[in-house]
Amino acid sequence: MDHNSKQFFPGSHPGIGAKDELELALRKASMPNRTVIIAVINKAYVERSVNEEATMLDLFLESFWVGENTRPLLEHLLLVAVDQTAYERCQFRRLHCYRLVTEGVDFAGEKVYMSQDFINMMWRRTLFLLEILKRGYNFIFTDIDVMWLRNPFLRLSPLEEADLEISVDTFNDDPRPENKYINTGFYYIRSNSKTISLFHTWYSQKNNSTGKKEQDVLQDLIRGGLLQKLNLKVKFLETRYFSGFCQDSKDITAVTTMHANCCRNSKAKFRDLTTALRDWKQFKAAVFQHPEIIDRIGLDFKWTAHTECLNSWQ
Repeated sequence: MDHNSKQFFPGSHPGIGAKDELELALRKASMPNRTVIIAVINKAYVERSVNEEATMLDLFLESFWVGENTRPLLEHLLLVAVDQTAYERCQFRRLHCYRLVTEGVDFAGEKVYMSQDFINMMWRRTLFLLEILKRGYNFIFTDIDVMWLRNPFLRLSPLEEADLEISVDTFNDDPRPENKYINTGFYYIRSNSKTISLFHTWYSQKNNSTGKKEQDVLQDLIRGGLLQKLNLKVKFLETRYFSGFCQDSKDITAVTTMHANCCRNSKAKFRDLTTALRDWKQFKAAVFQHPEIIDRIGLDFKWTAHTECLNSWQ
């Protein structure tokens, strides 16, 4: 039977109606503790341009291959395709796939940062993720432009210690949530009444936030005291481990993810992430040859400058 077939044998998934393909997809991808990894893809992420040898999805999946203790995590990755091309590419790779249909909307092309199409797609994503929380699933949400270099679950808190653990563009030691610059491109969230309320409140602001992306709205809600009001336990992830182009991790021996944030378009992200993945492979090769001096190799390591992304704002 096809790994992503819409048909299944009666009784093989008790309690799932034939039409509830989302529940079926979630159960297939879920860990025993009802945790999944969610990423959203569209045509722009899966189709190769004439001048490139790979796609953003190729890079994303390669990071799981060359990362440390990351290959088994692909069993728990659910790719949410917002157009038919992305869905078919996902199925061809025999991954866990779900087709998110939005009537009358085309999410296939590249959504340039802060364009209206970009903002609309982010809000549609938020509503979908609320649905997953309501179904009782915890999840890591990851953008496709996040490279998984090590297993992030080893750096996250046990389920009972935090409701939400979210990445930031730049990390500071200020304990006040309102002084953190969050990034919704990578976070771990537990399904409970508090996090469902958070997402309900967040999505309810959609029509009162003209010109703002969903991340900005969540930032405003945090600054307005919503976390305290809901009694949410939140952890802001250090860029030493959960790194990005805004603020590189200086510790290659500890870095867990690398996000192409602070970058305006997909072409620049792709090229700089390709370079970052090459840097990672060179580090791993050096350690393989000389494991006894990993600390010295780590101290000498520097990421190649993210030149394409720096220039993308000009």
